[in-house]
Amino acid sequence: MARNKNKPYYKEVLIEDIGAEGKSLAKIGDLVVFTQLVVPGDIVDIQVTKKRKKYQEGKVIRIHEFSADRAEAFCCHFGVCGGCKWQNLPYTKQLFYKEKQIKEQLKRIGKIEFSEIKPILSSEQQTFYRNKLEFTFSNKKWLTIEEVNNVIDPVNMNSLGFHVSGMFNKIINIEKCWLQPEPSNKIRNFIYNYAVENQLDFFDISLQQGFLRTLIIRTTSTGETMVLISFFKYDKTKIETFLNVLVKEFSEITSLMFVINEKGNDNITDQDIFLFYGRDYILEEMEDLKFKIGPKSFYQTNSGQAYKLYKIVRDFAGLNGSETVYDLYTGTGTIANFVARNSKKVIGIEYVPEAIEDAKTNSEFNNIGNTLFFAGDIKNVLNDEFVIKNGKPDIIIIDPPRAGVHADVINTIISILPEKIVYVSCNPATQARDILSMSGKYKTIKIQPVDMFPHTHHVENVVLLEKV
Repeated sequence: MARNKNKPYYKEVLIEDIGAEGKSLAKIGDLVVFTQLVVPGDIVDIQVTKKRKKYQEGKVIRIHEFSADRAEAFCCHFGVCGGCKWQNLPYTKQLFYKEKQIKEQLKRIGKIEFSEIKPILSSEQQTFYRNKLEFTFSNKKWLTIEEVNNVIDPVNMNSLGFHVSGMFNKIINIEKCWLQPEPSNKIRNFIYNYAVENQLDFFDISLQQGFLRTLIIRTTSTGETMVLISFFKYDKTKIETFLNVLVKEFSEITSLMFVINEKGNDNITDQDIFLFYGRDYILEEMEDLKFKIGPKSFYQTNSGQAYKLYKIVRDFAGLNGSETVYDLYTGTGTIANFVARNSKKVIGIEYVPEAIEDAKTNSEFNNIGNTLFFAGDIKNVLNDEFVIKNGKPDIIIIDPPRAGVHADVINTIISILPEKIVYVSCNPATQARDILSMSGKYKTIKIQPVDMFPHTHHVENVVLLEKV
């Protein structure tokens, strides 16, 4: 990367810390400069790419000295693929910075005074821990430096993999992904080779044309595998021939499905899914519960850590069997069903109707008879009439998306005044904001971080709030 004369170029600066969104930072006087793919202790040159009033962002051009706190990245795609950006940071240090992030945001944003935060729960598996991955087909392969420098133009520009960081139309062809256990890599590589050999068109996102669009692979701890392929257009002969070959090659596939997606984006939640082979779901187990996972179901992508997370929720709730529990943002009702046997009644509310149907199915499948699930926008569903009809909750569990809890829902919770709130969050910043808005009525009792996503900056956090 050549120097940009219009933007600063800093030489031999020390990377001092890791800040928001997992970005590394250096300080030039009072100015903070954010960058990526380096670790605290590295001494680097930085070319600034963005200037803001209070900070700058830049790209590392040269590393003069490596930090003692640096690990060797194990993936050959590190630095180009948009995932696993903390591979060069030892796992113990990853946990340190995740816990530090939670402490800082709860204190700075949430104004929470606490003497102790429970040590973050590490993930027993730091590789091959995900149960779901989505890959993209593209006819615009991202070329490696070796390929760019090769005097012979590459014949095959097709790729099946992940988006290059910051680029919507460039896909890096993945040789081996360390995130999902086998048969994930074997299936993806077989599909790629079959498609190339049989001249199946990979998707062109810019021109909106092609045949193969996306591939989703889901696995479970019980050894089941779901494969869902998205085609841009329907071609009965090509699809059936392709899928029959896949069934013959992989006896591990429990569920093989496909979708025809002619939209401008890859989202398939509003599309019809067709079953080609096997069941239209796979089974996951947790304690003595079984959960049906369909092609559109949400399920925590780290199954082992999800079990730890749900046990913390149940423990924080302190259930004795007499409580009415509301589970807001219930998704497919995993937490609701997990705590149901320790509760008098559990009410789950979720915006996505398909997820609510999954939640009901999982209750029936496990012979759980004390759950009720409702679909709709929580700020509209959760009102005085709803509470009168279903009973005032003793405990409310909330597990919202990254944006946090809507202000109207916060106000309703405060008006209901349950004895306890167990708040599960994938974004400590919005969690801290929401806790601050309830601070007049609730105090923070317990805080437990959980690492769900090793080698990334993402972290889950569980907080117990009790009525003042």
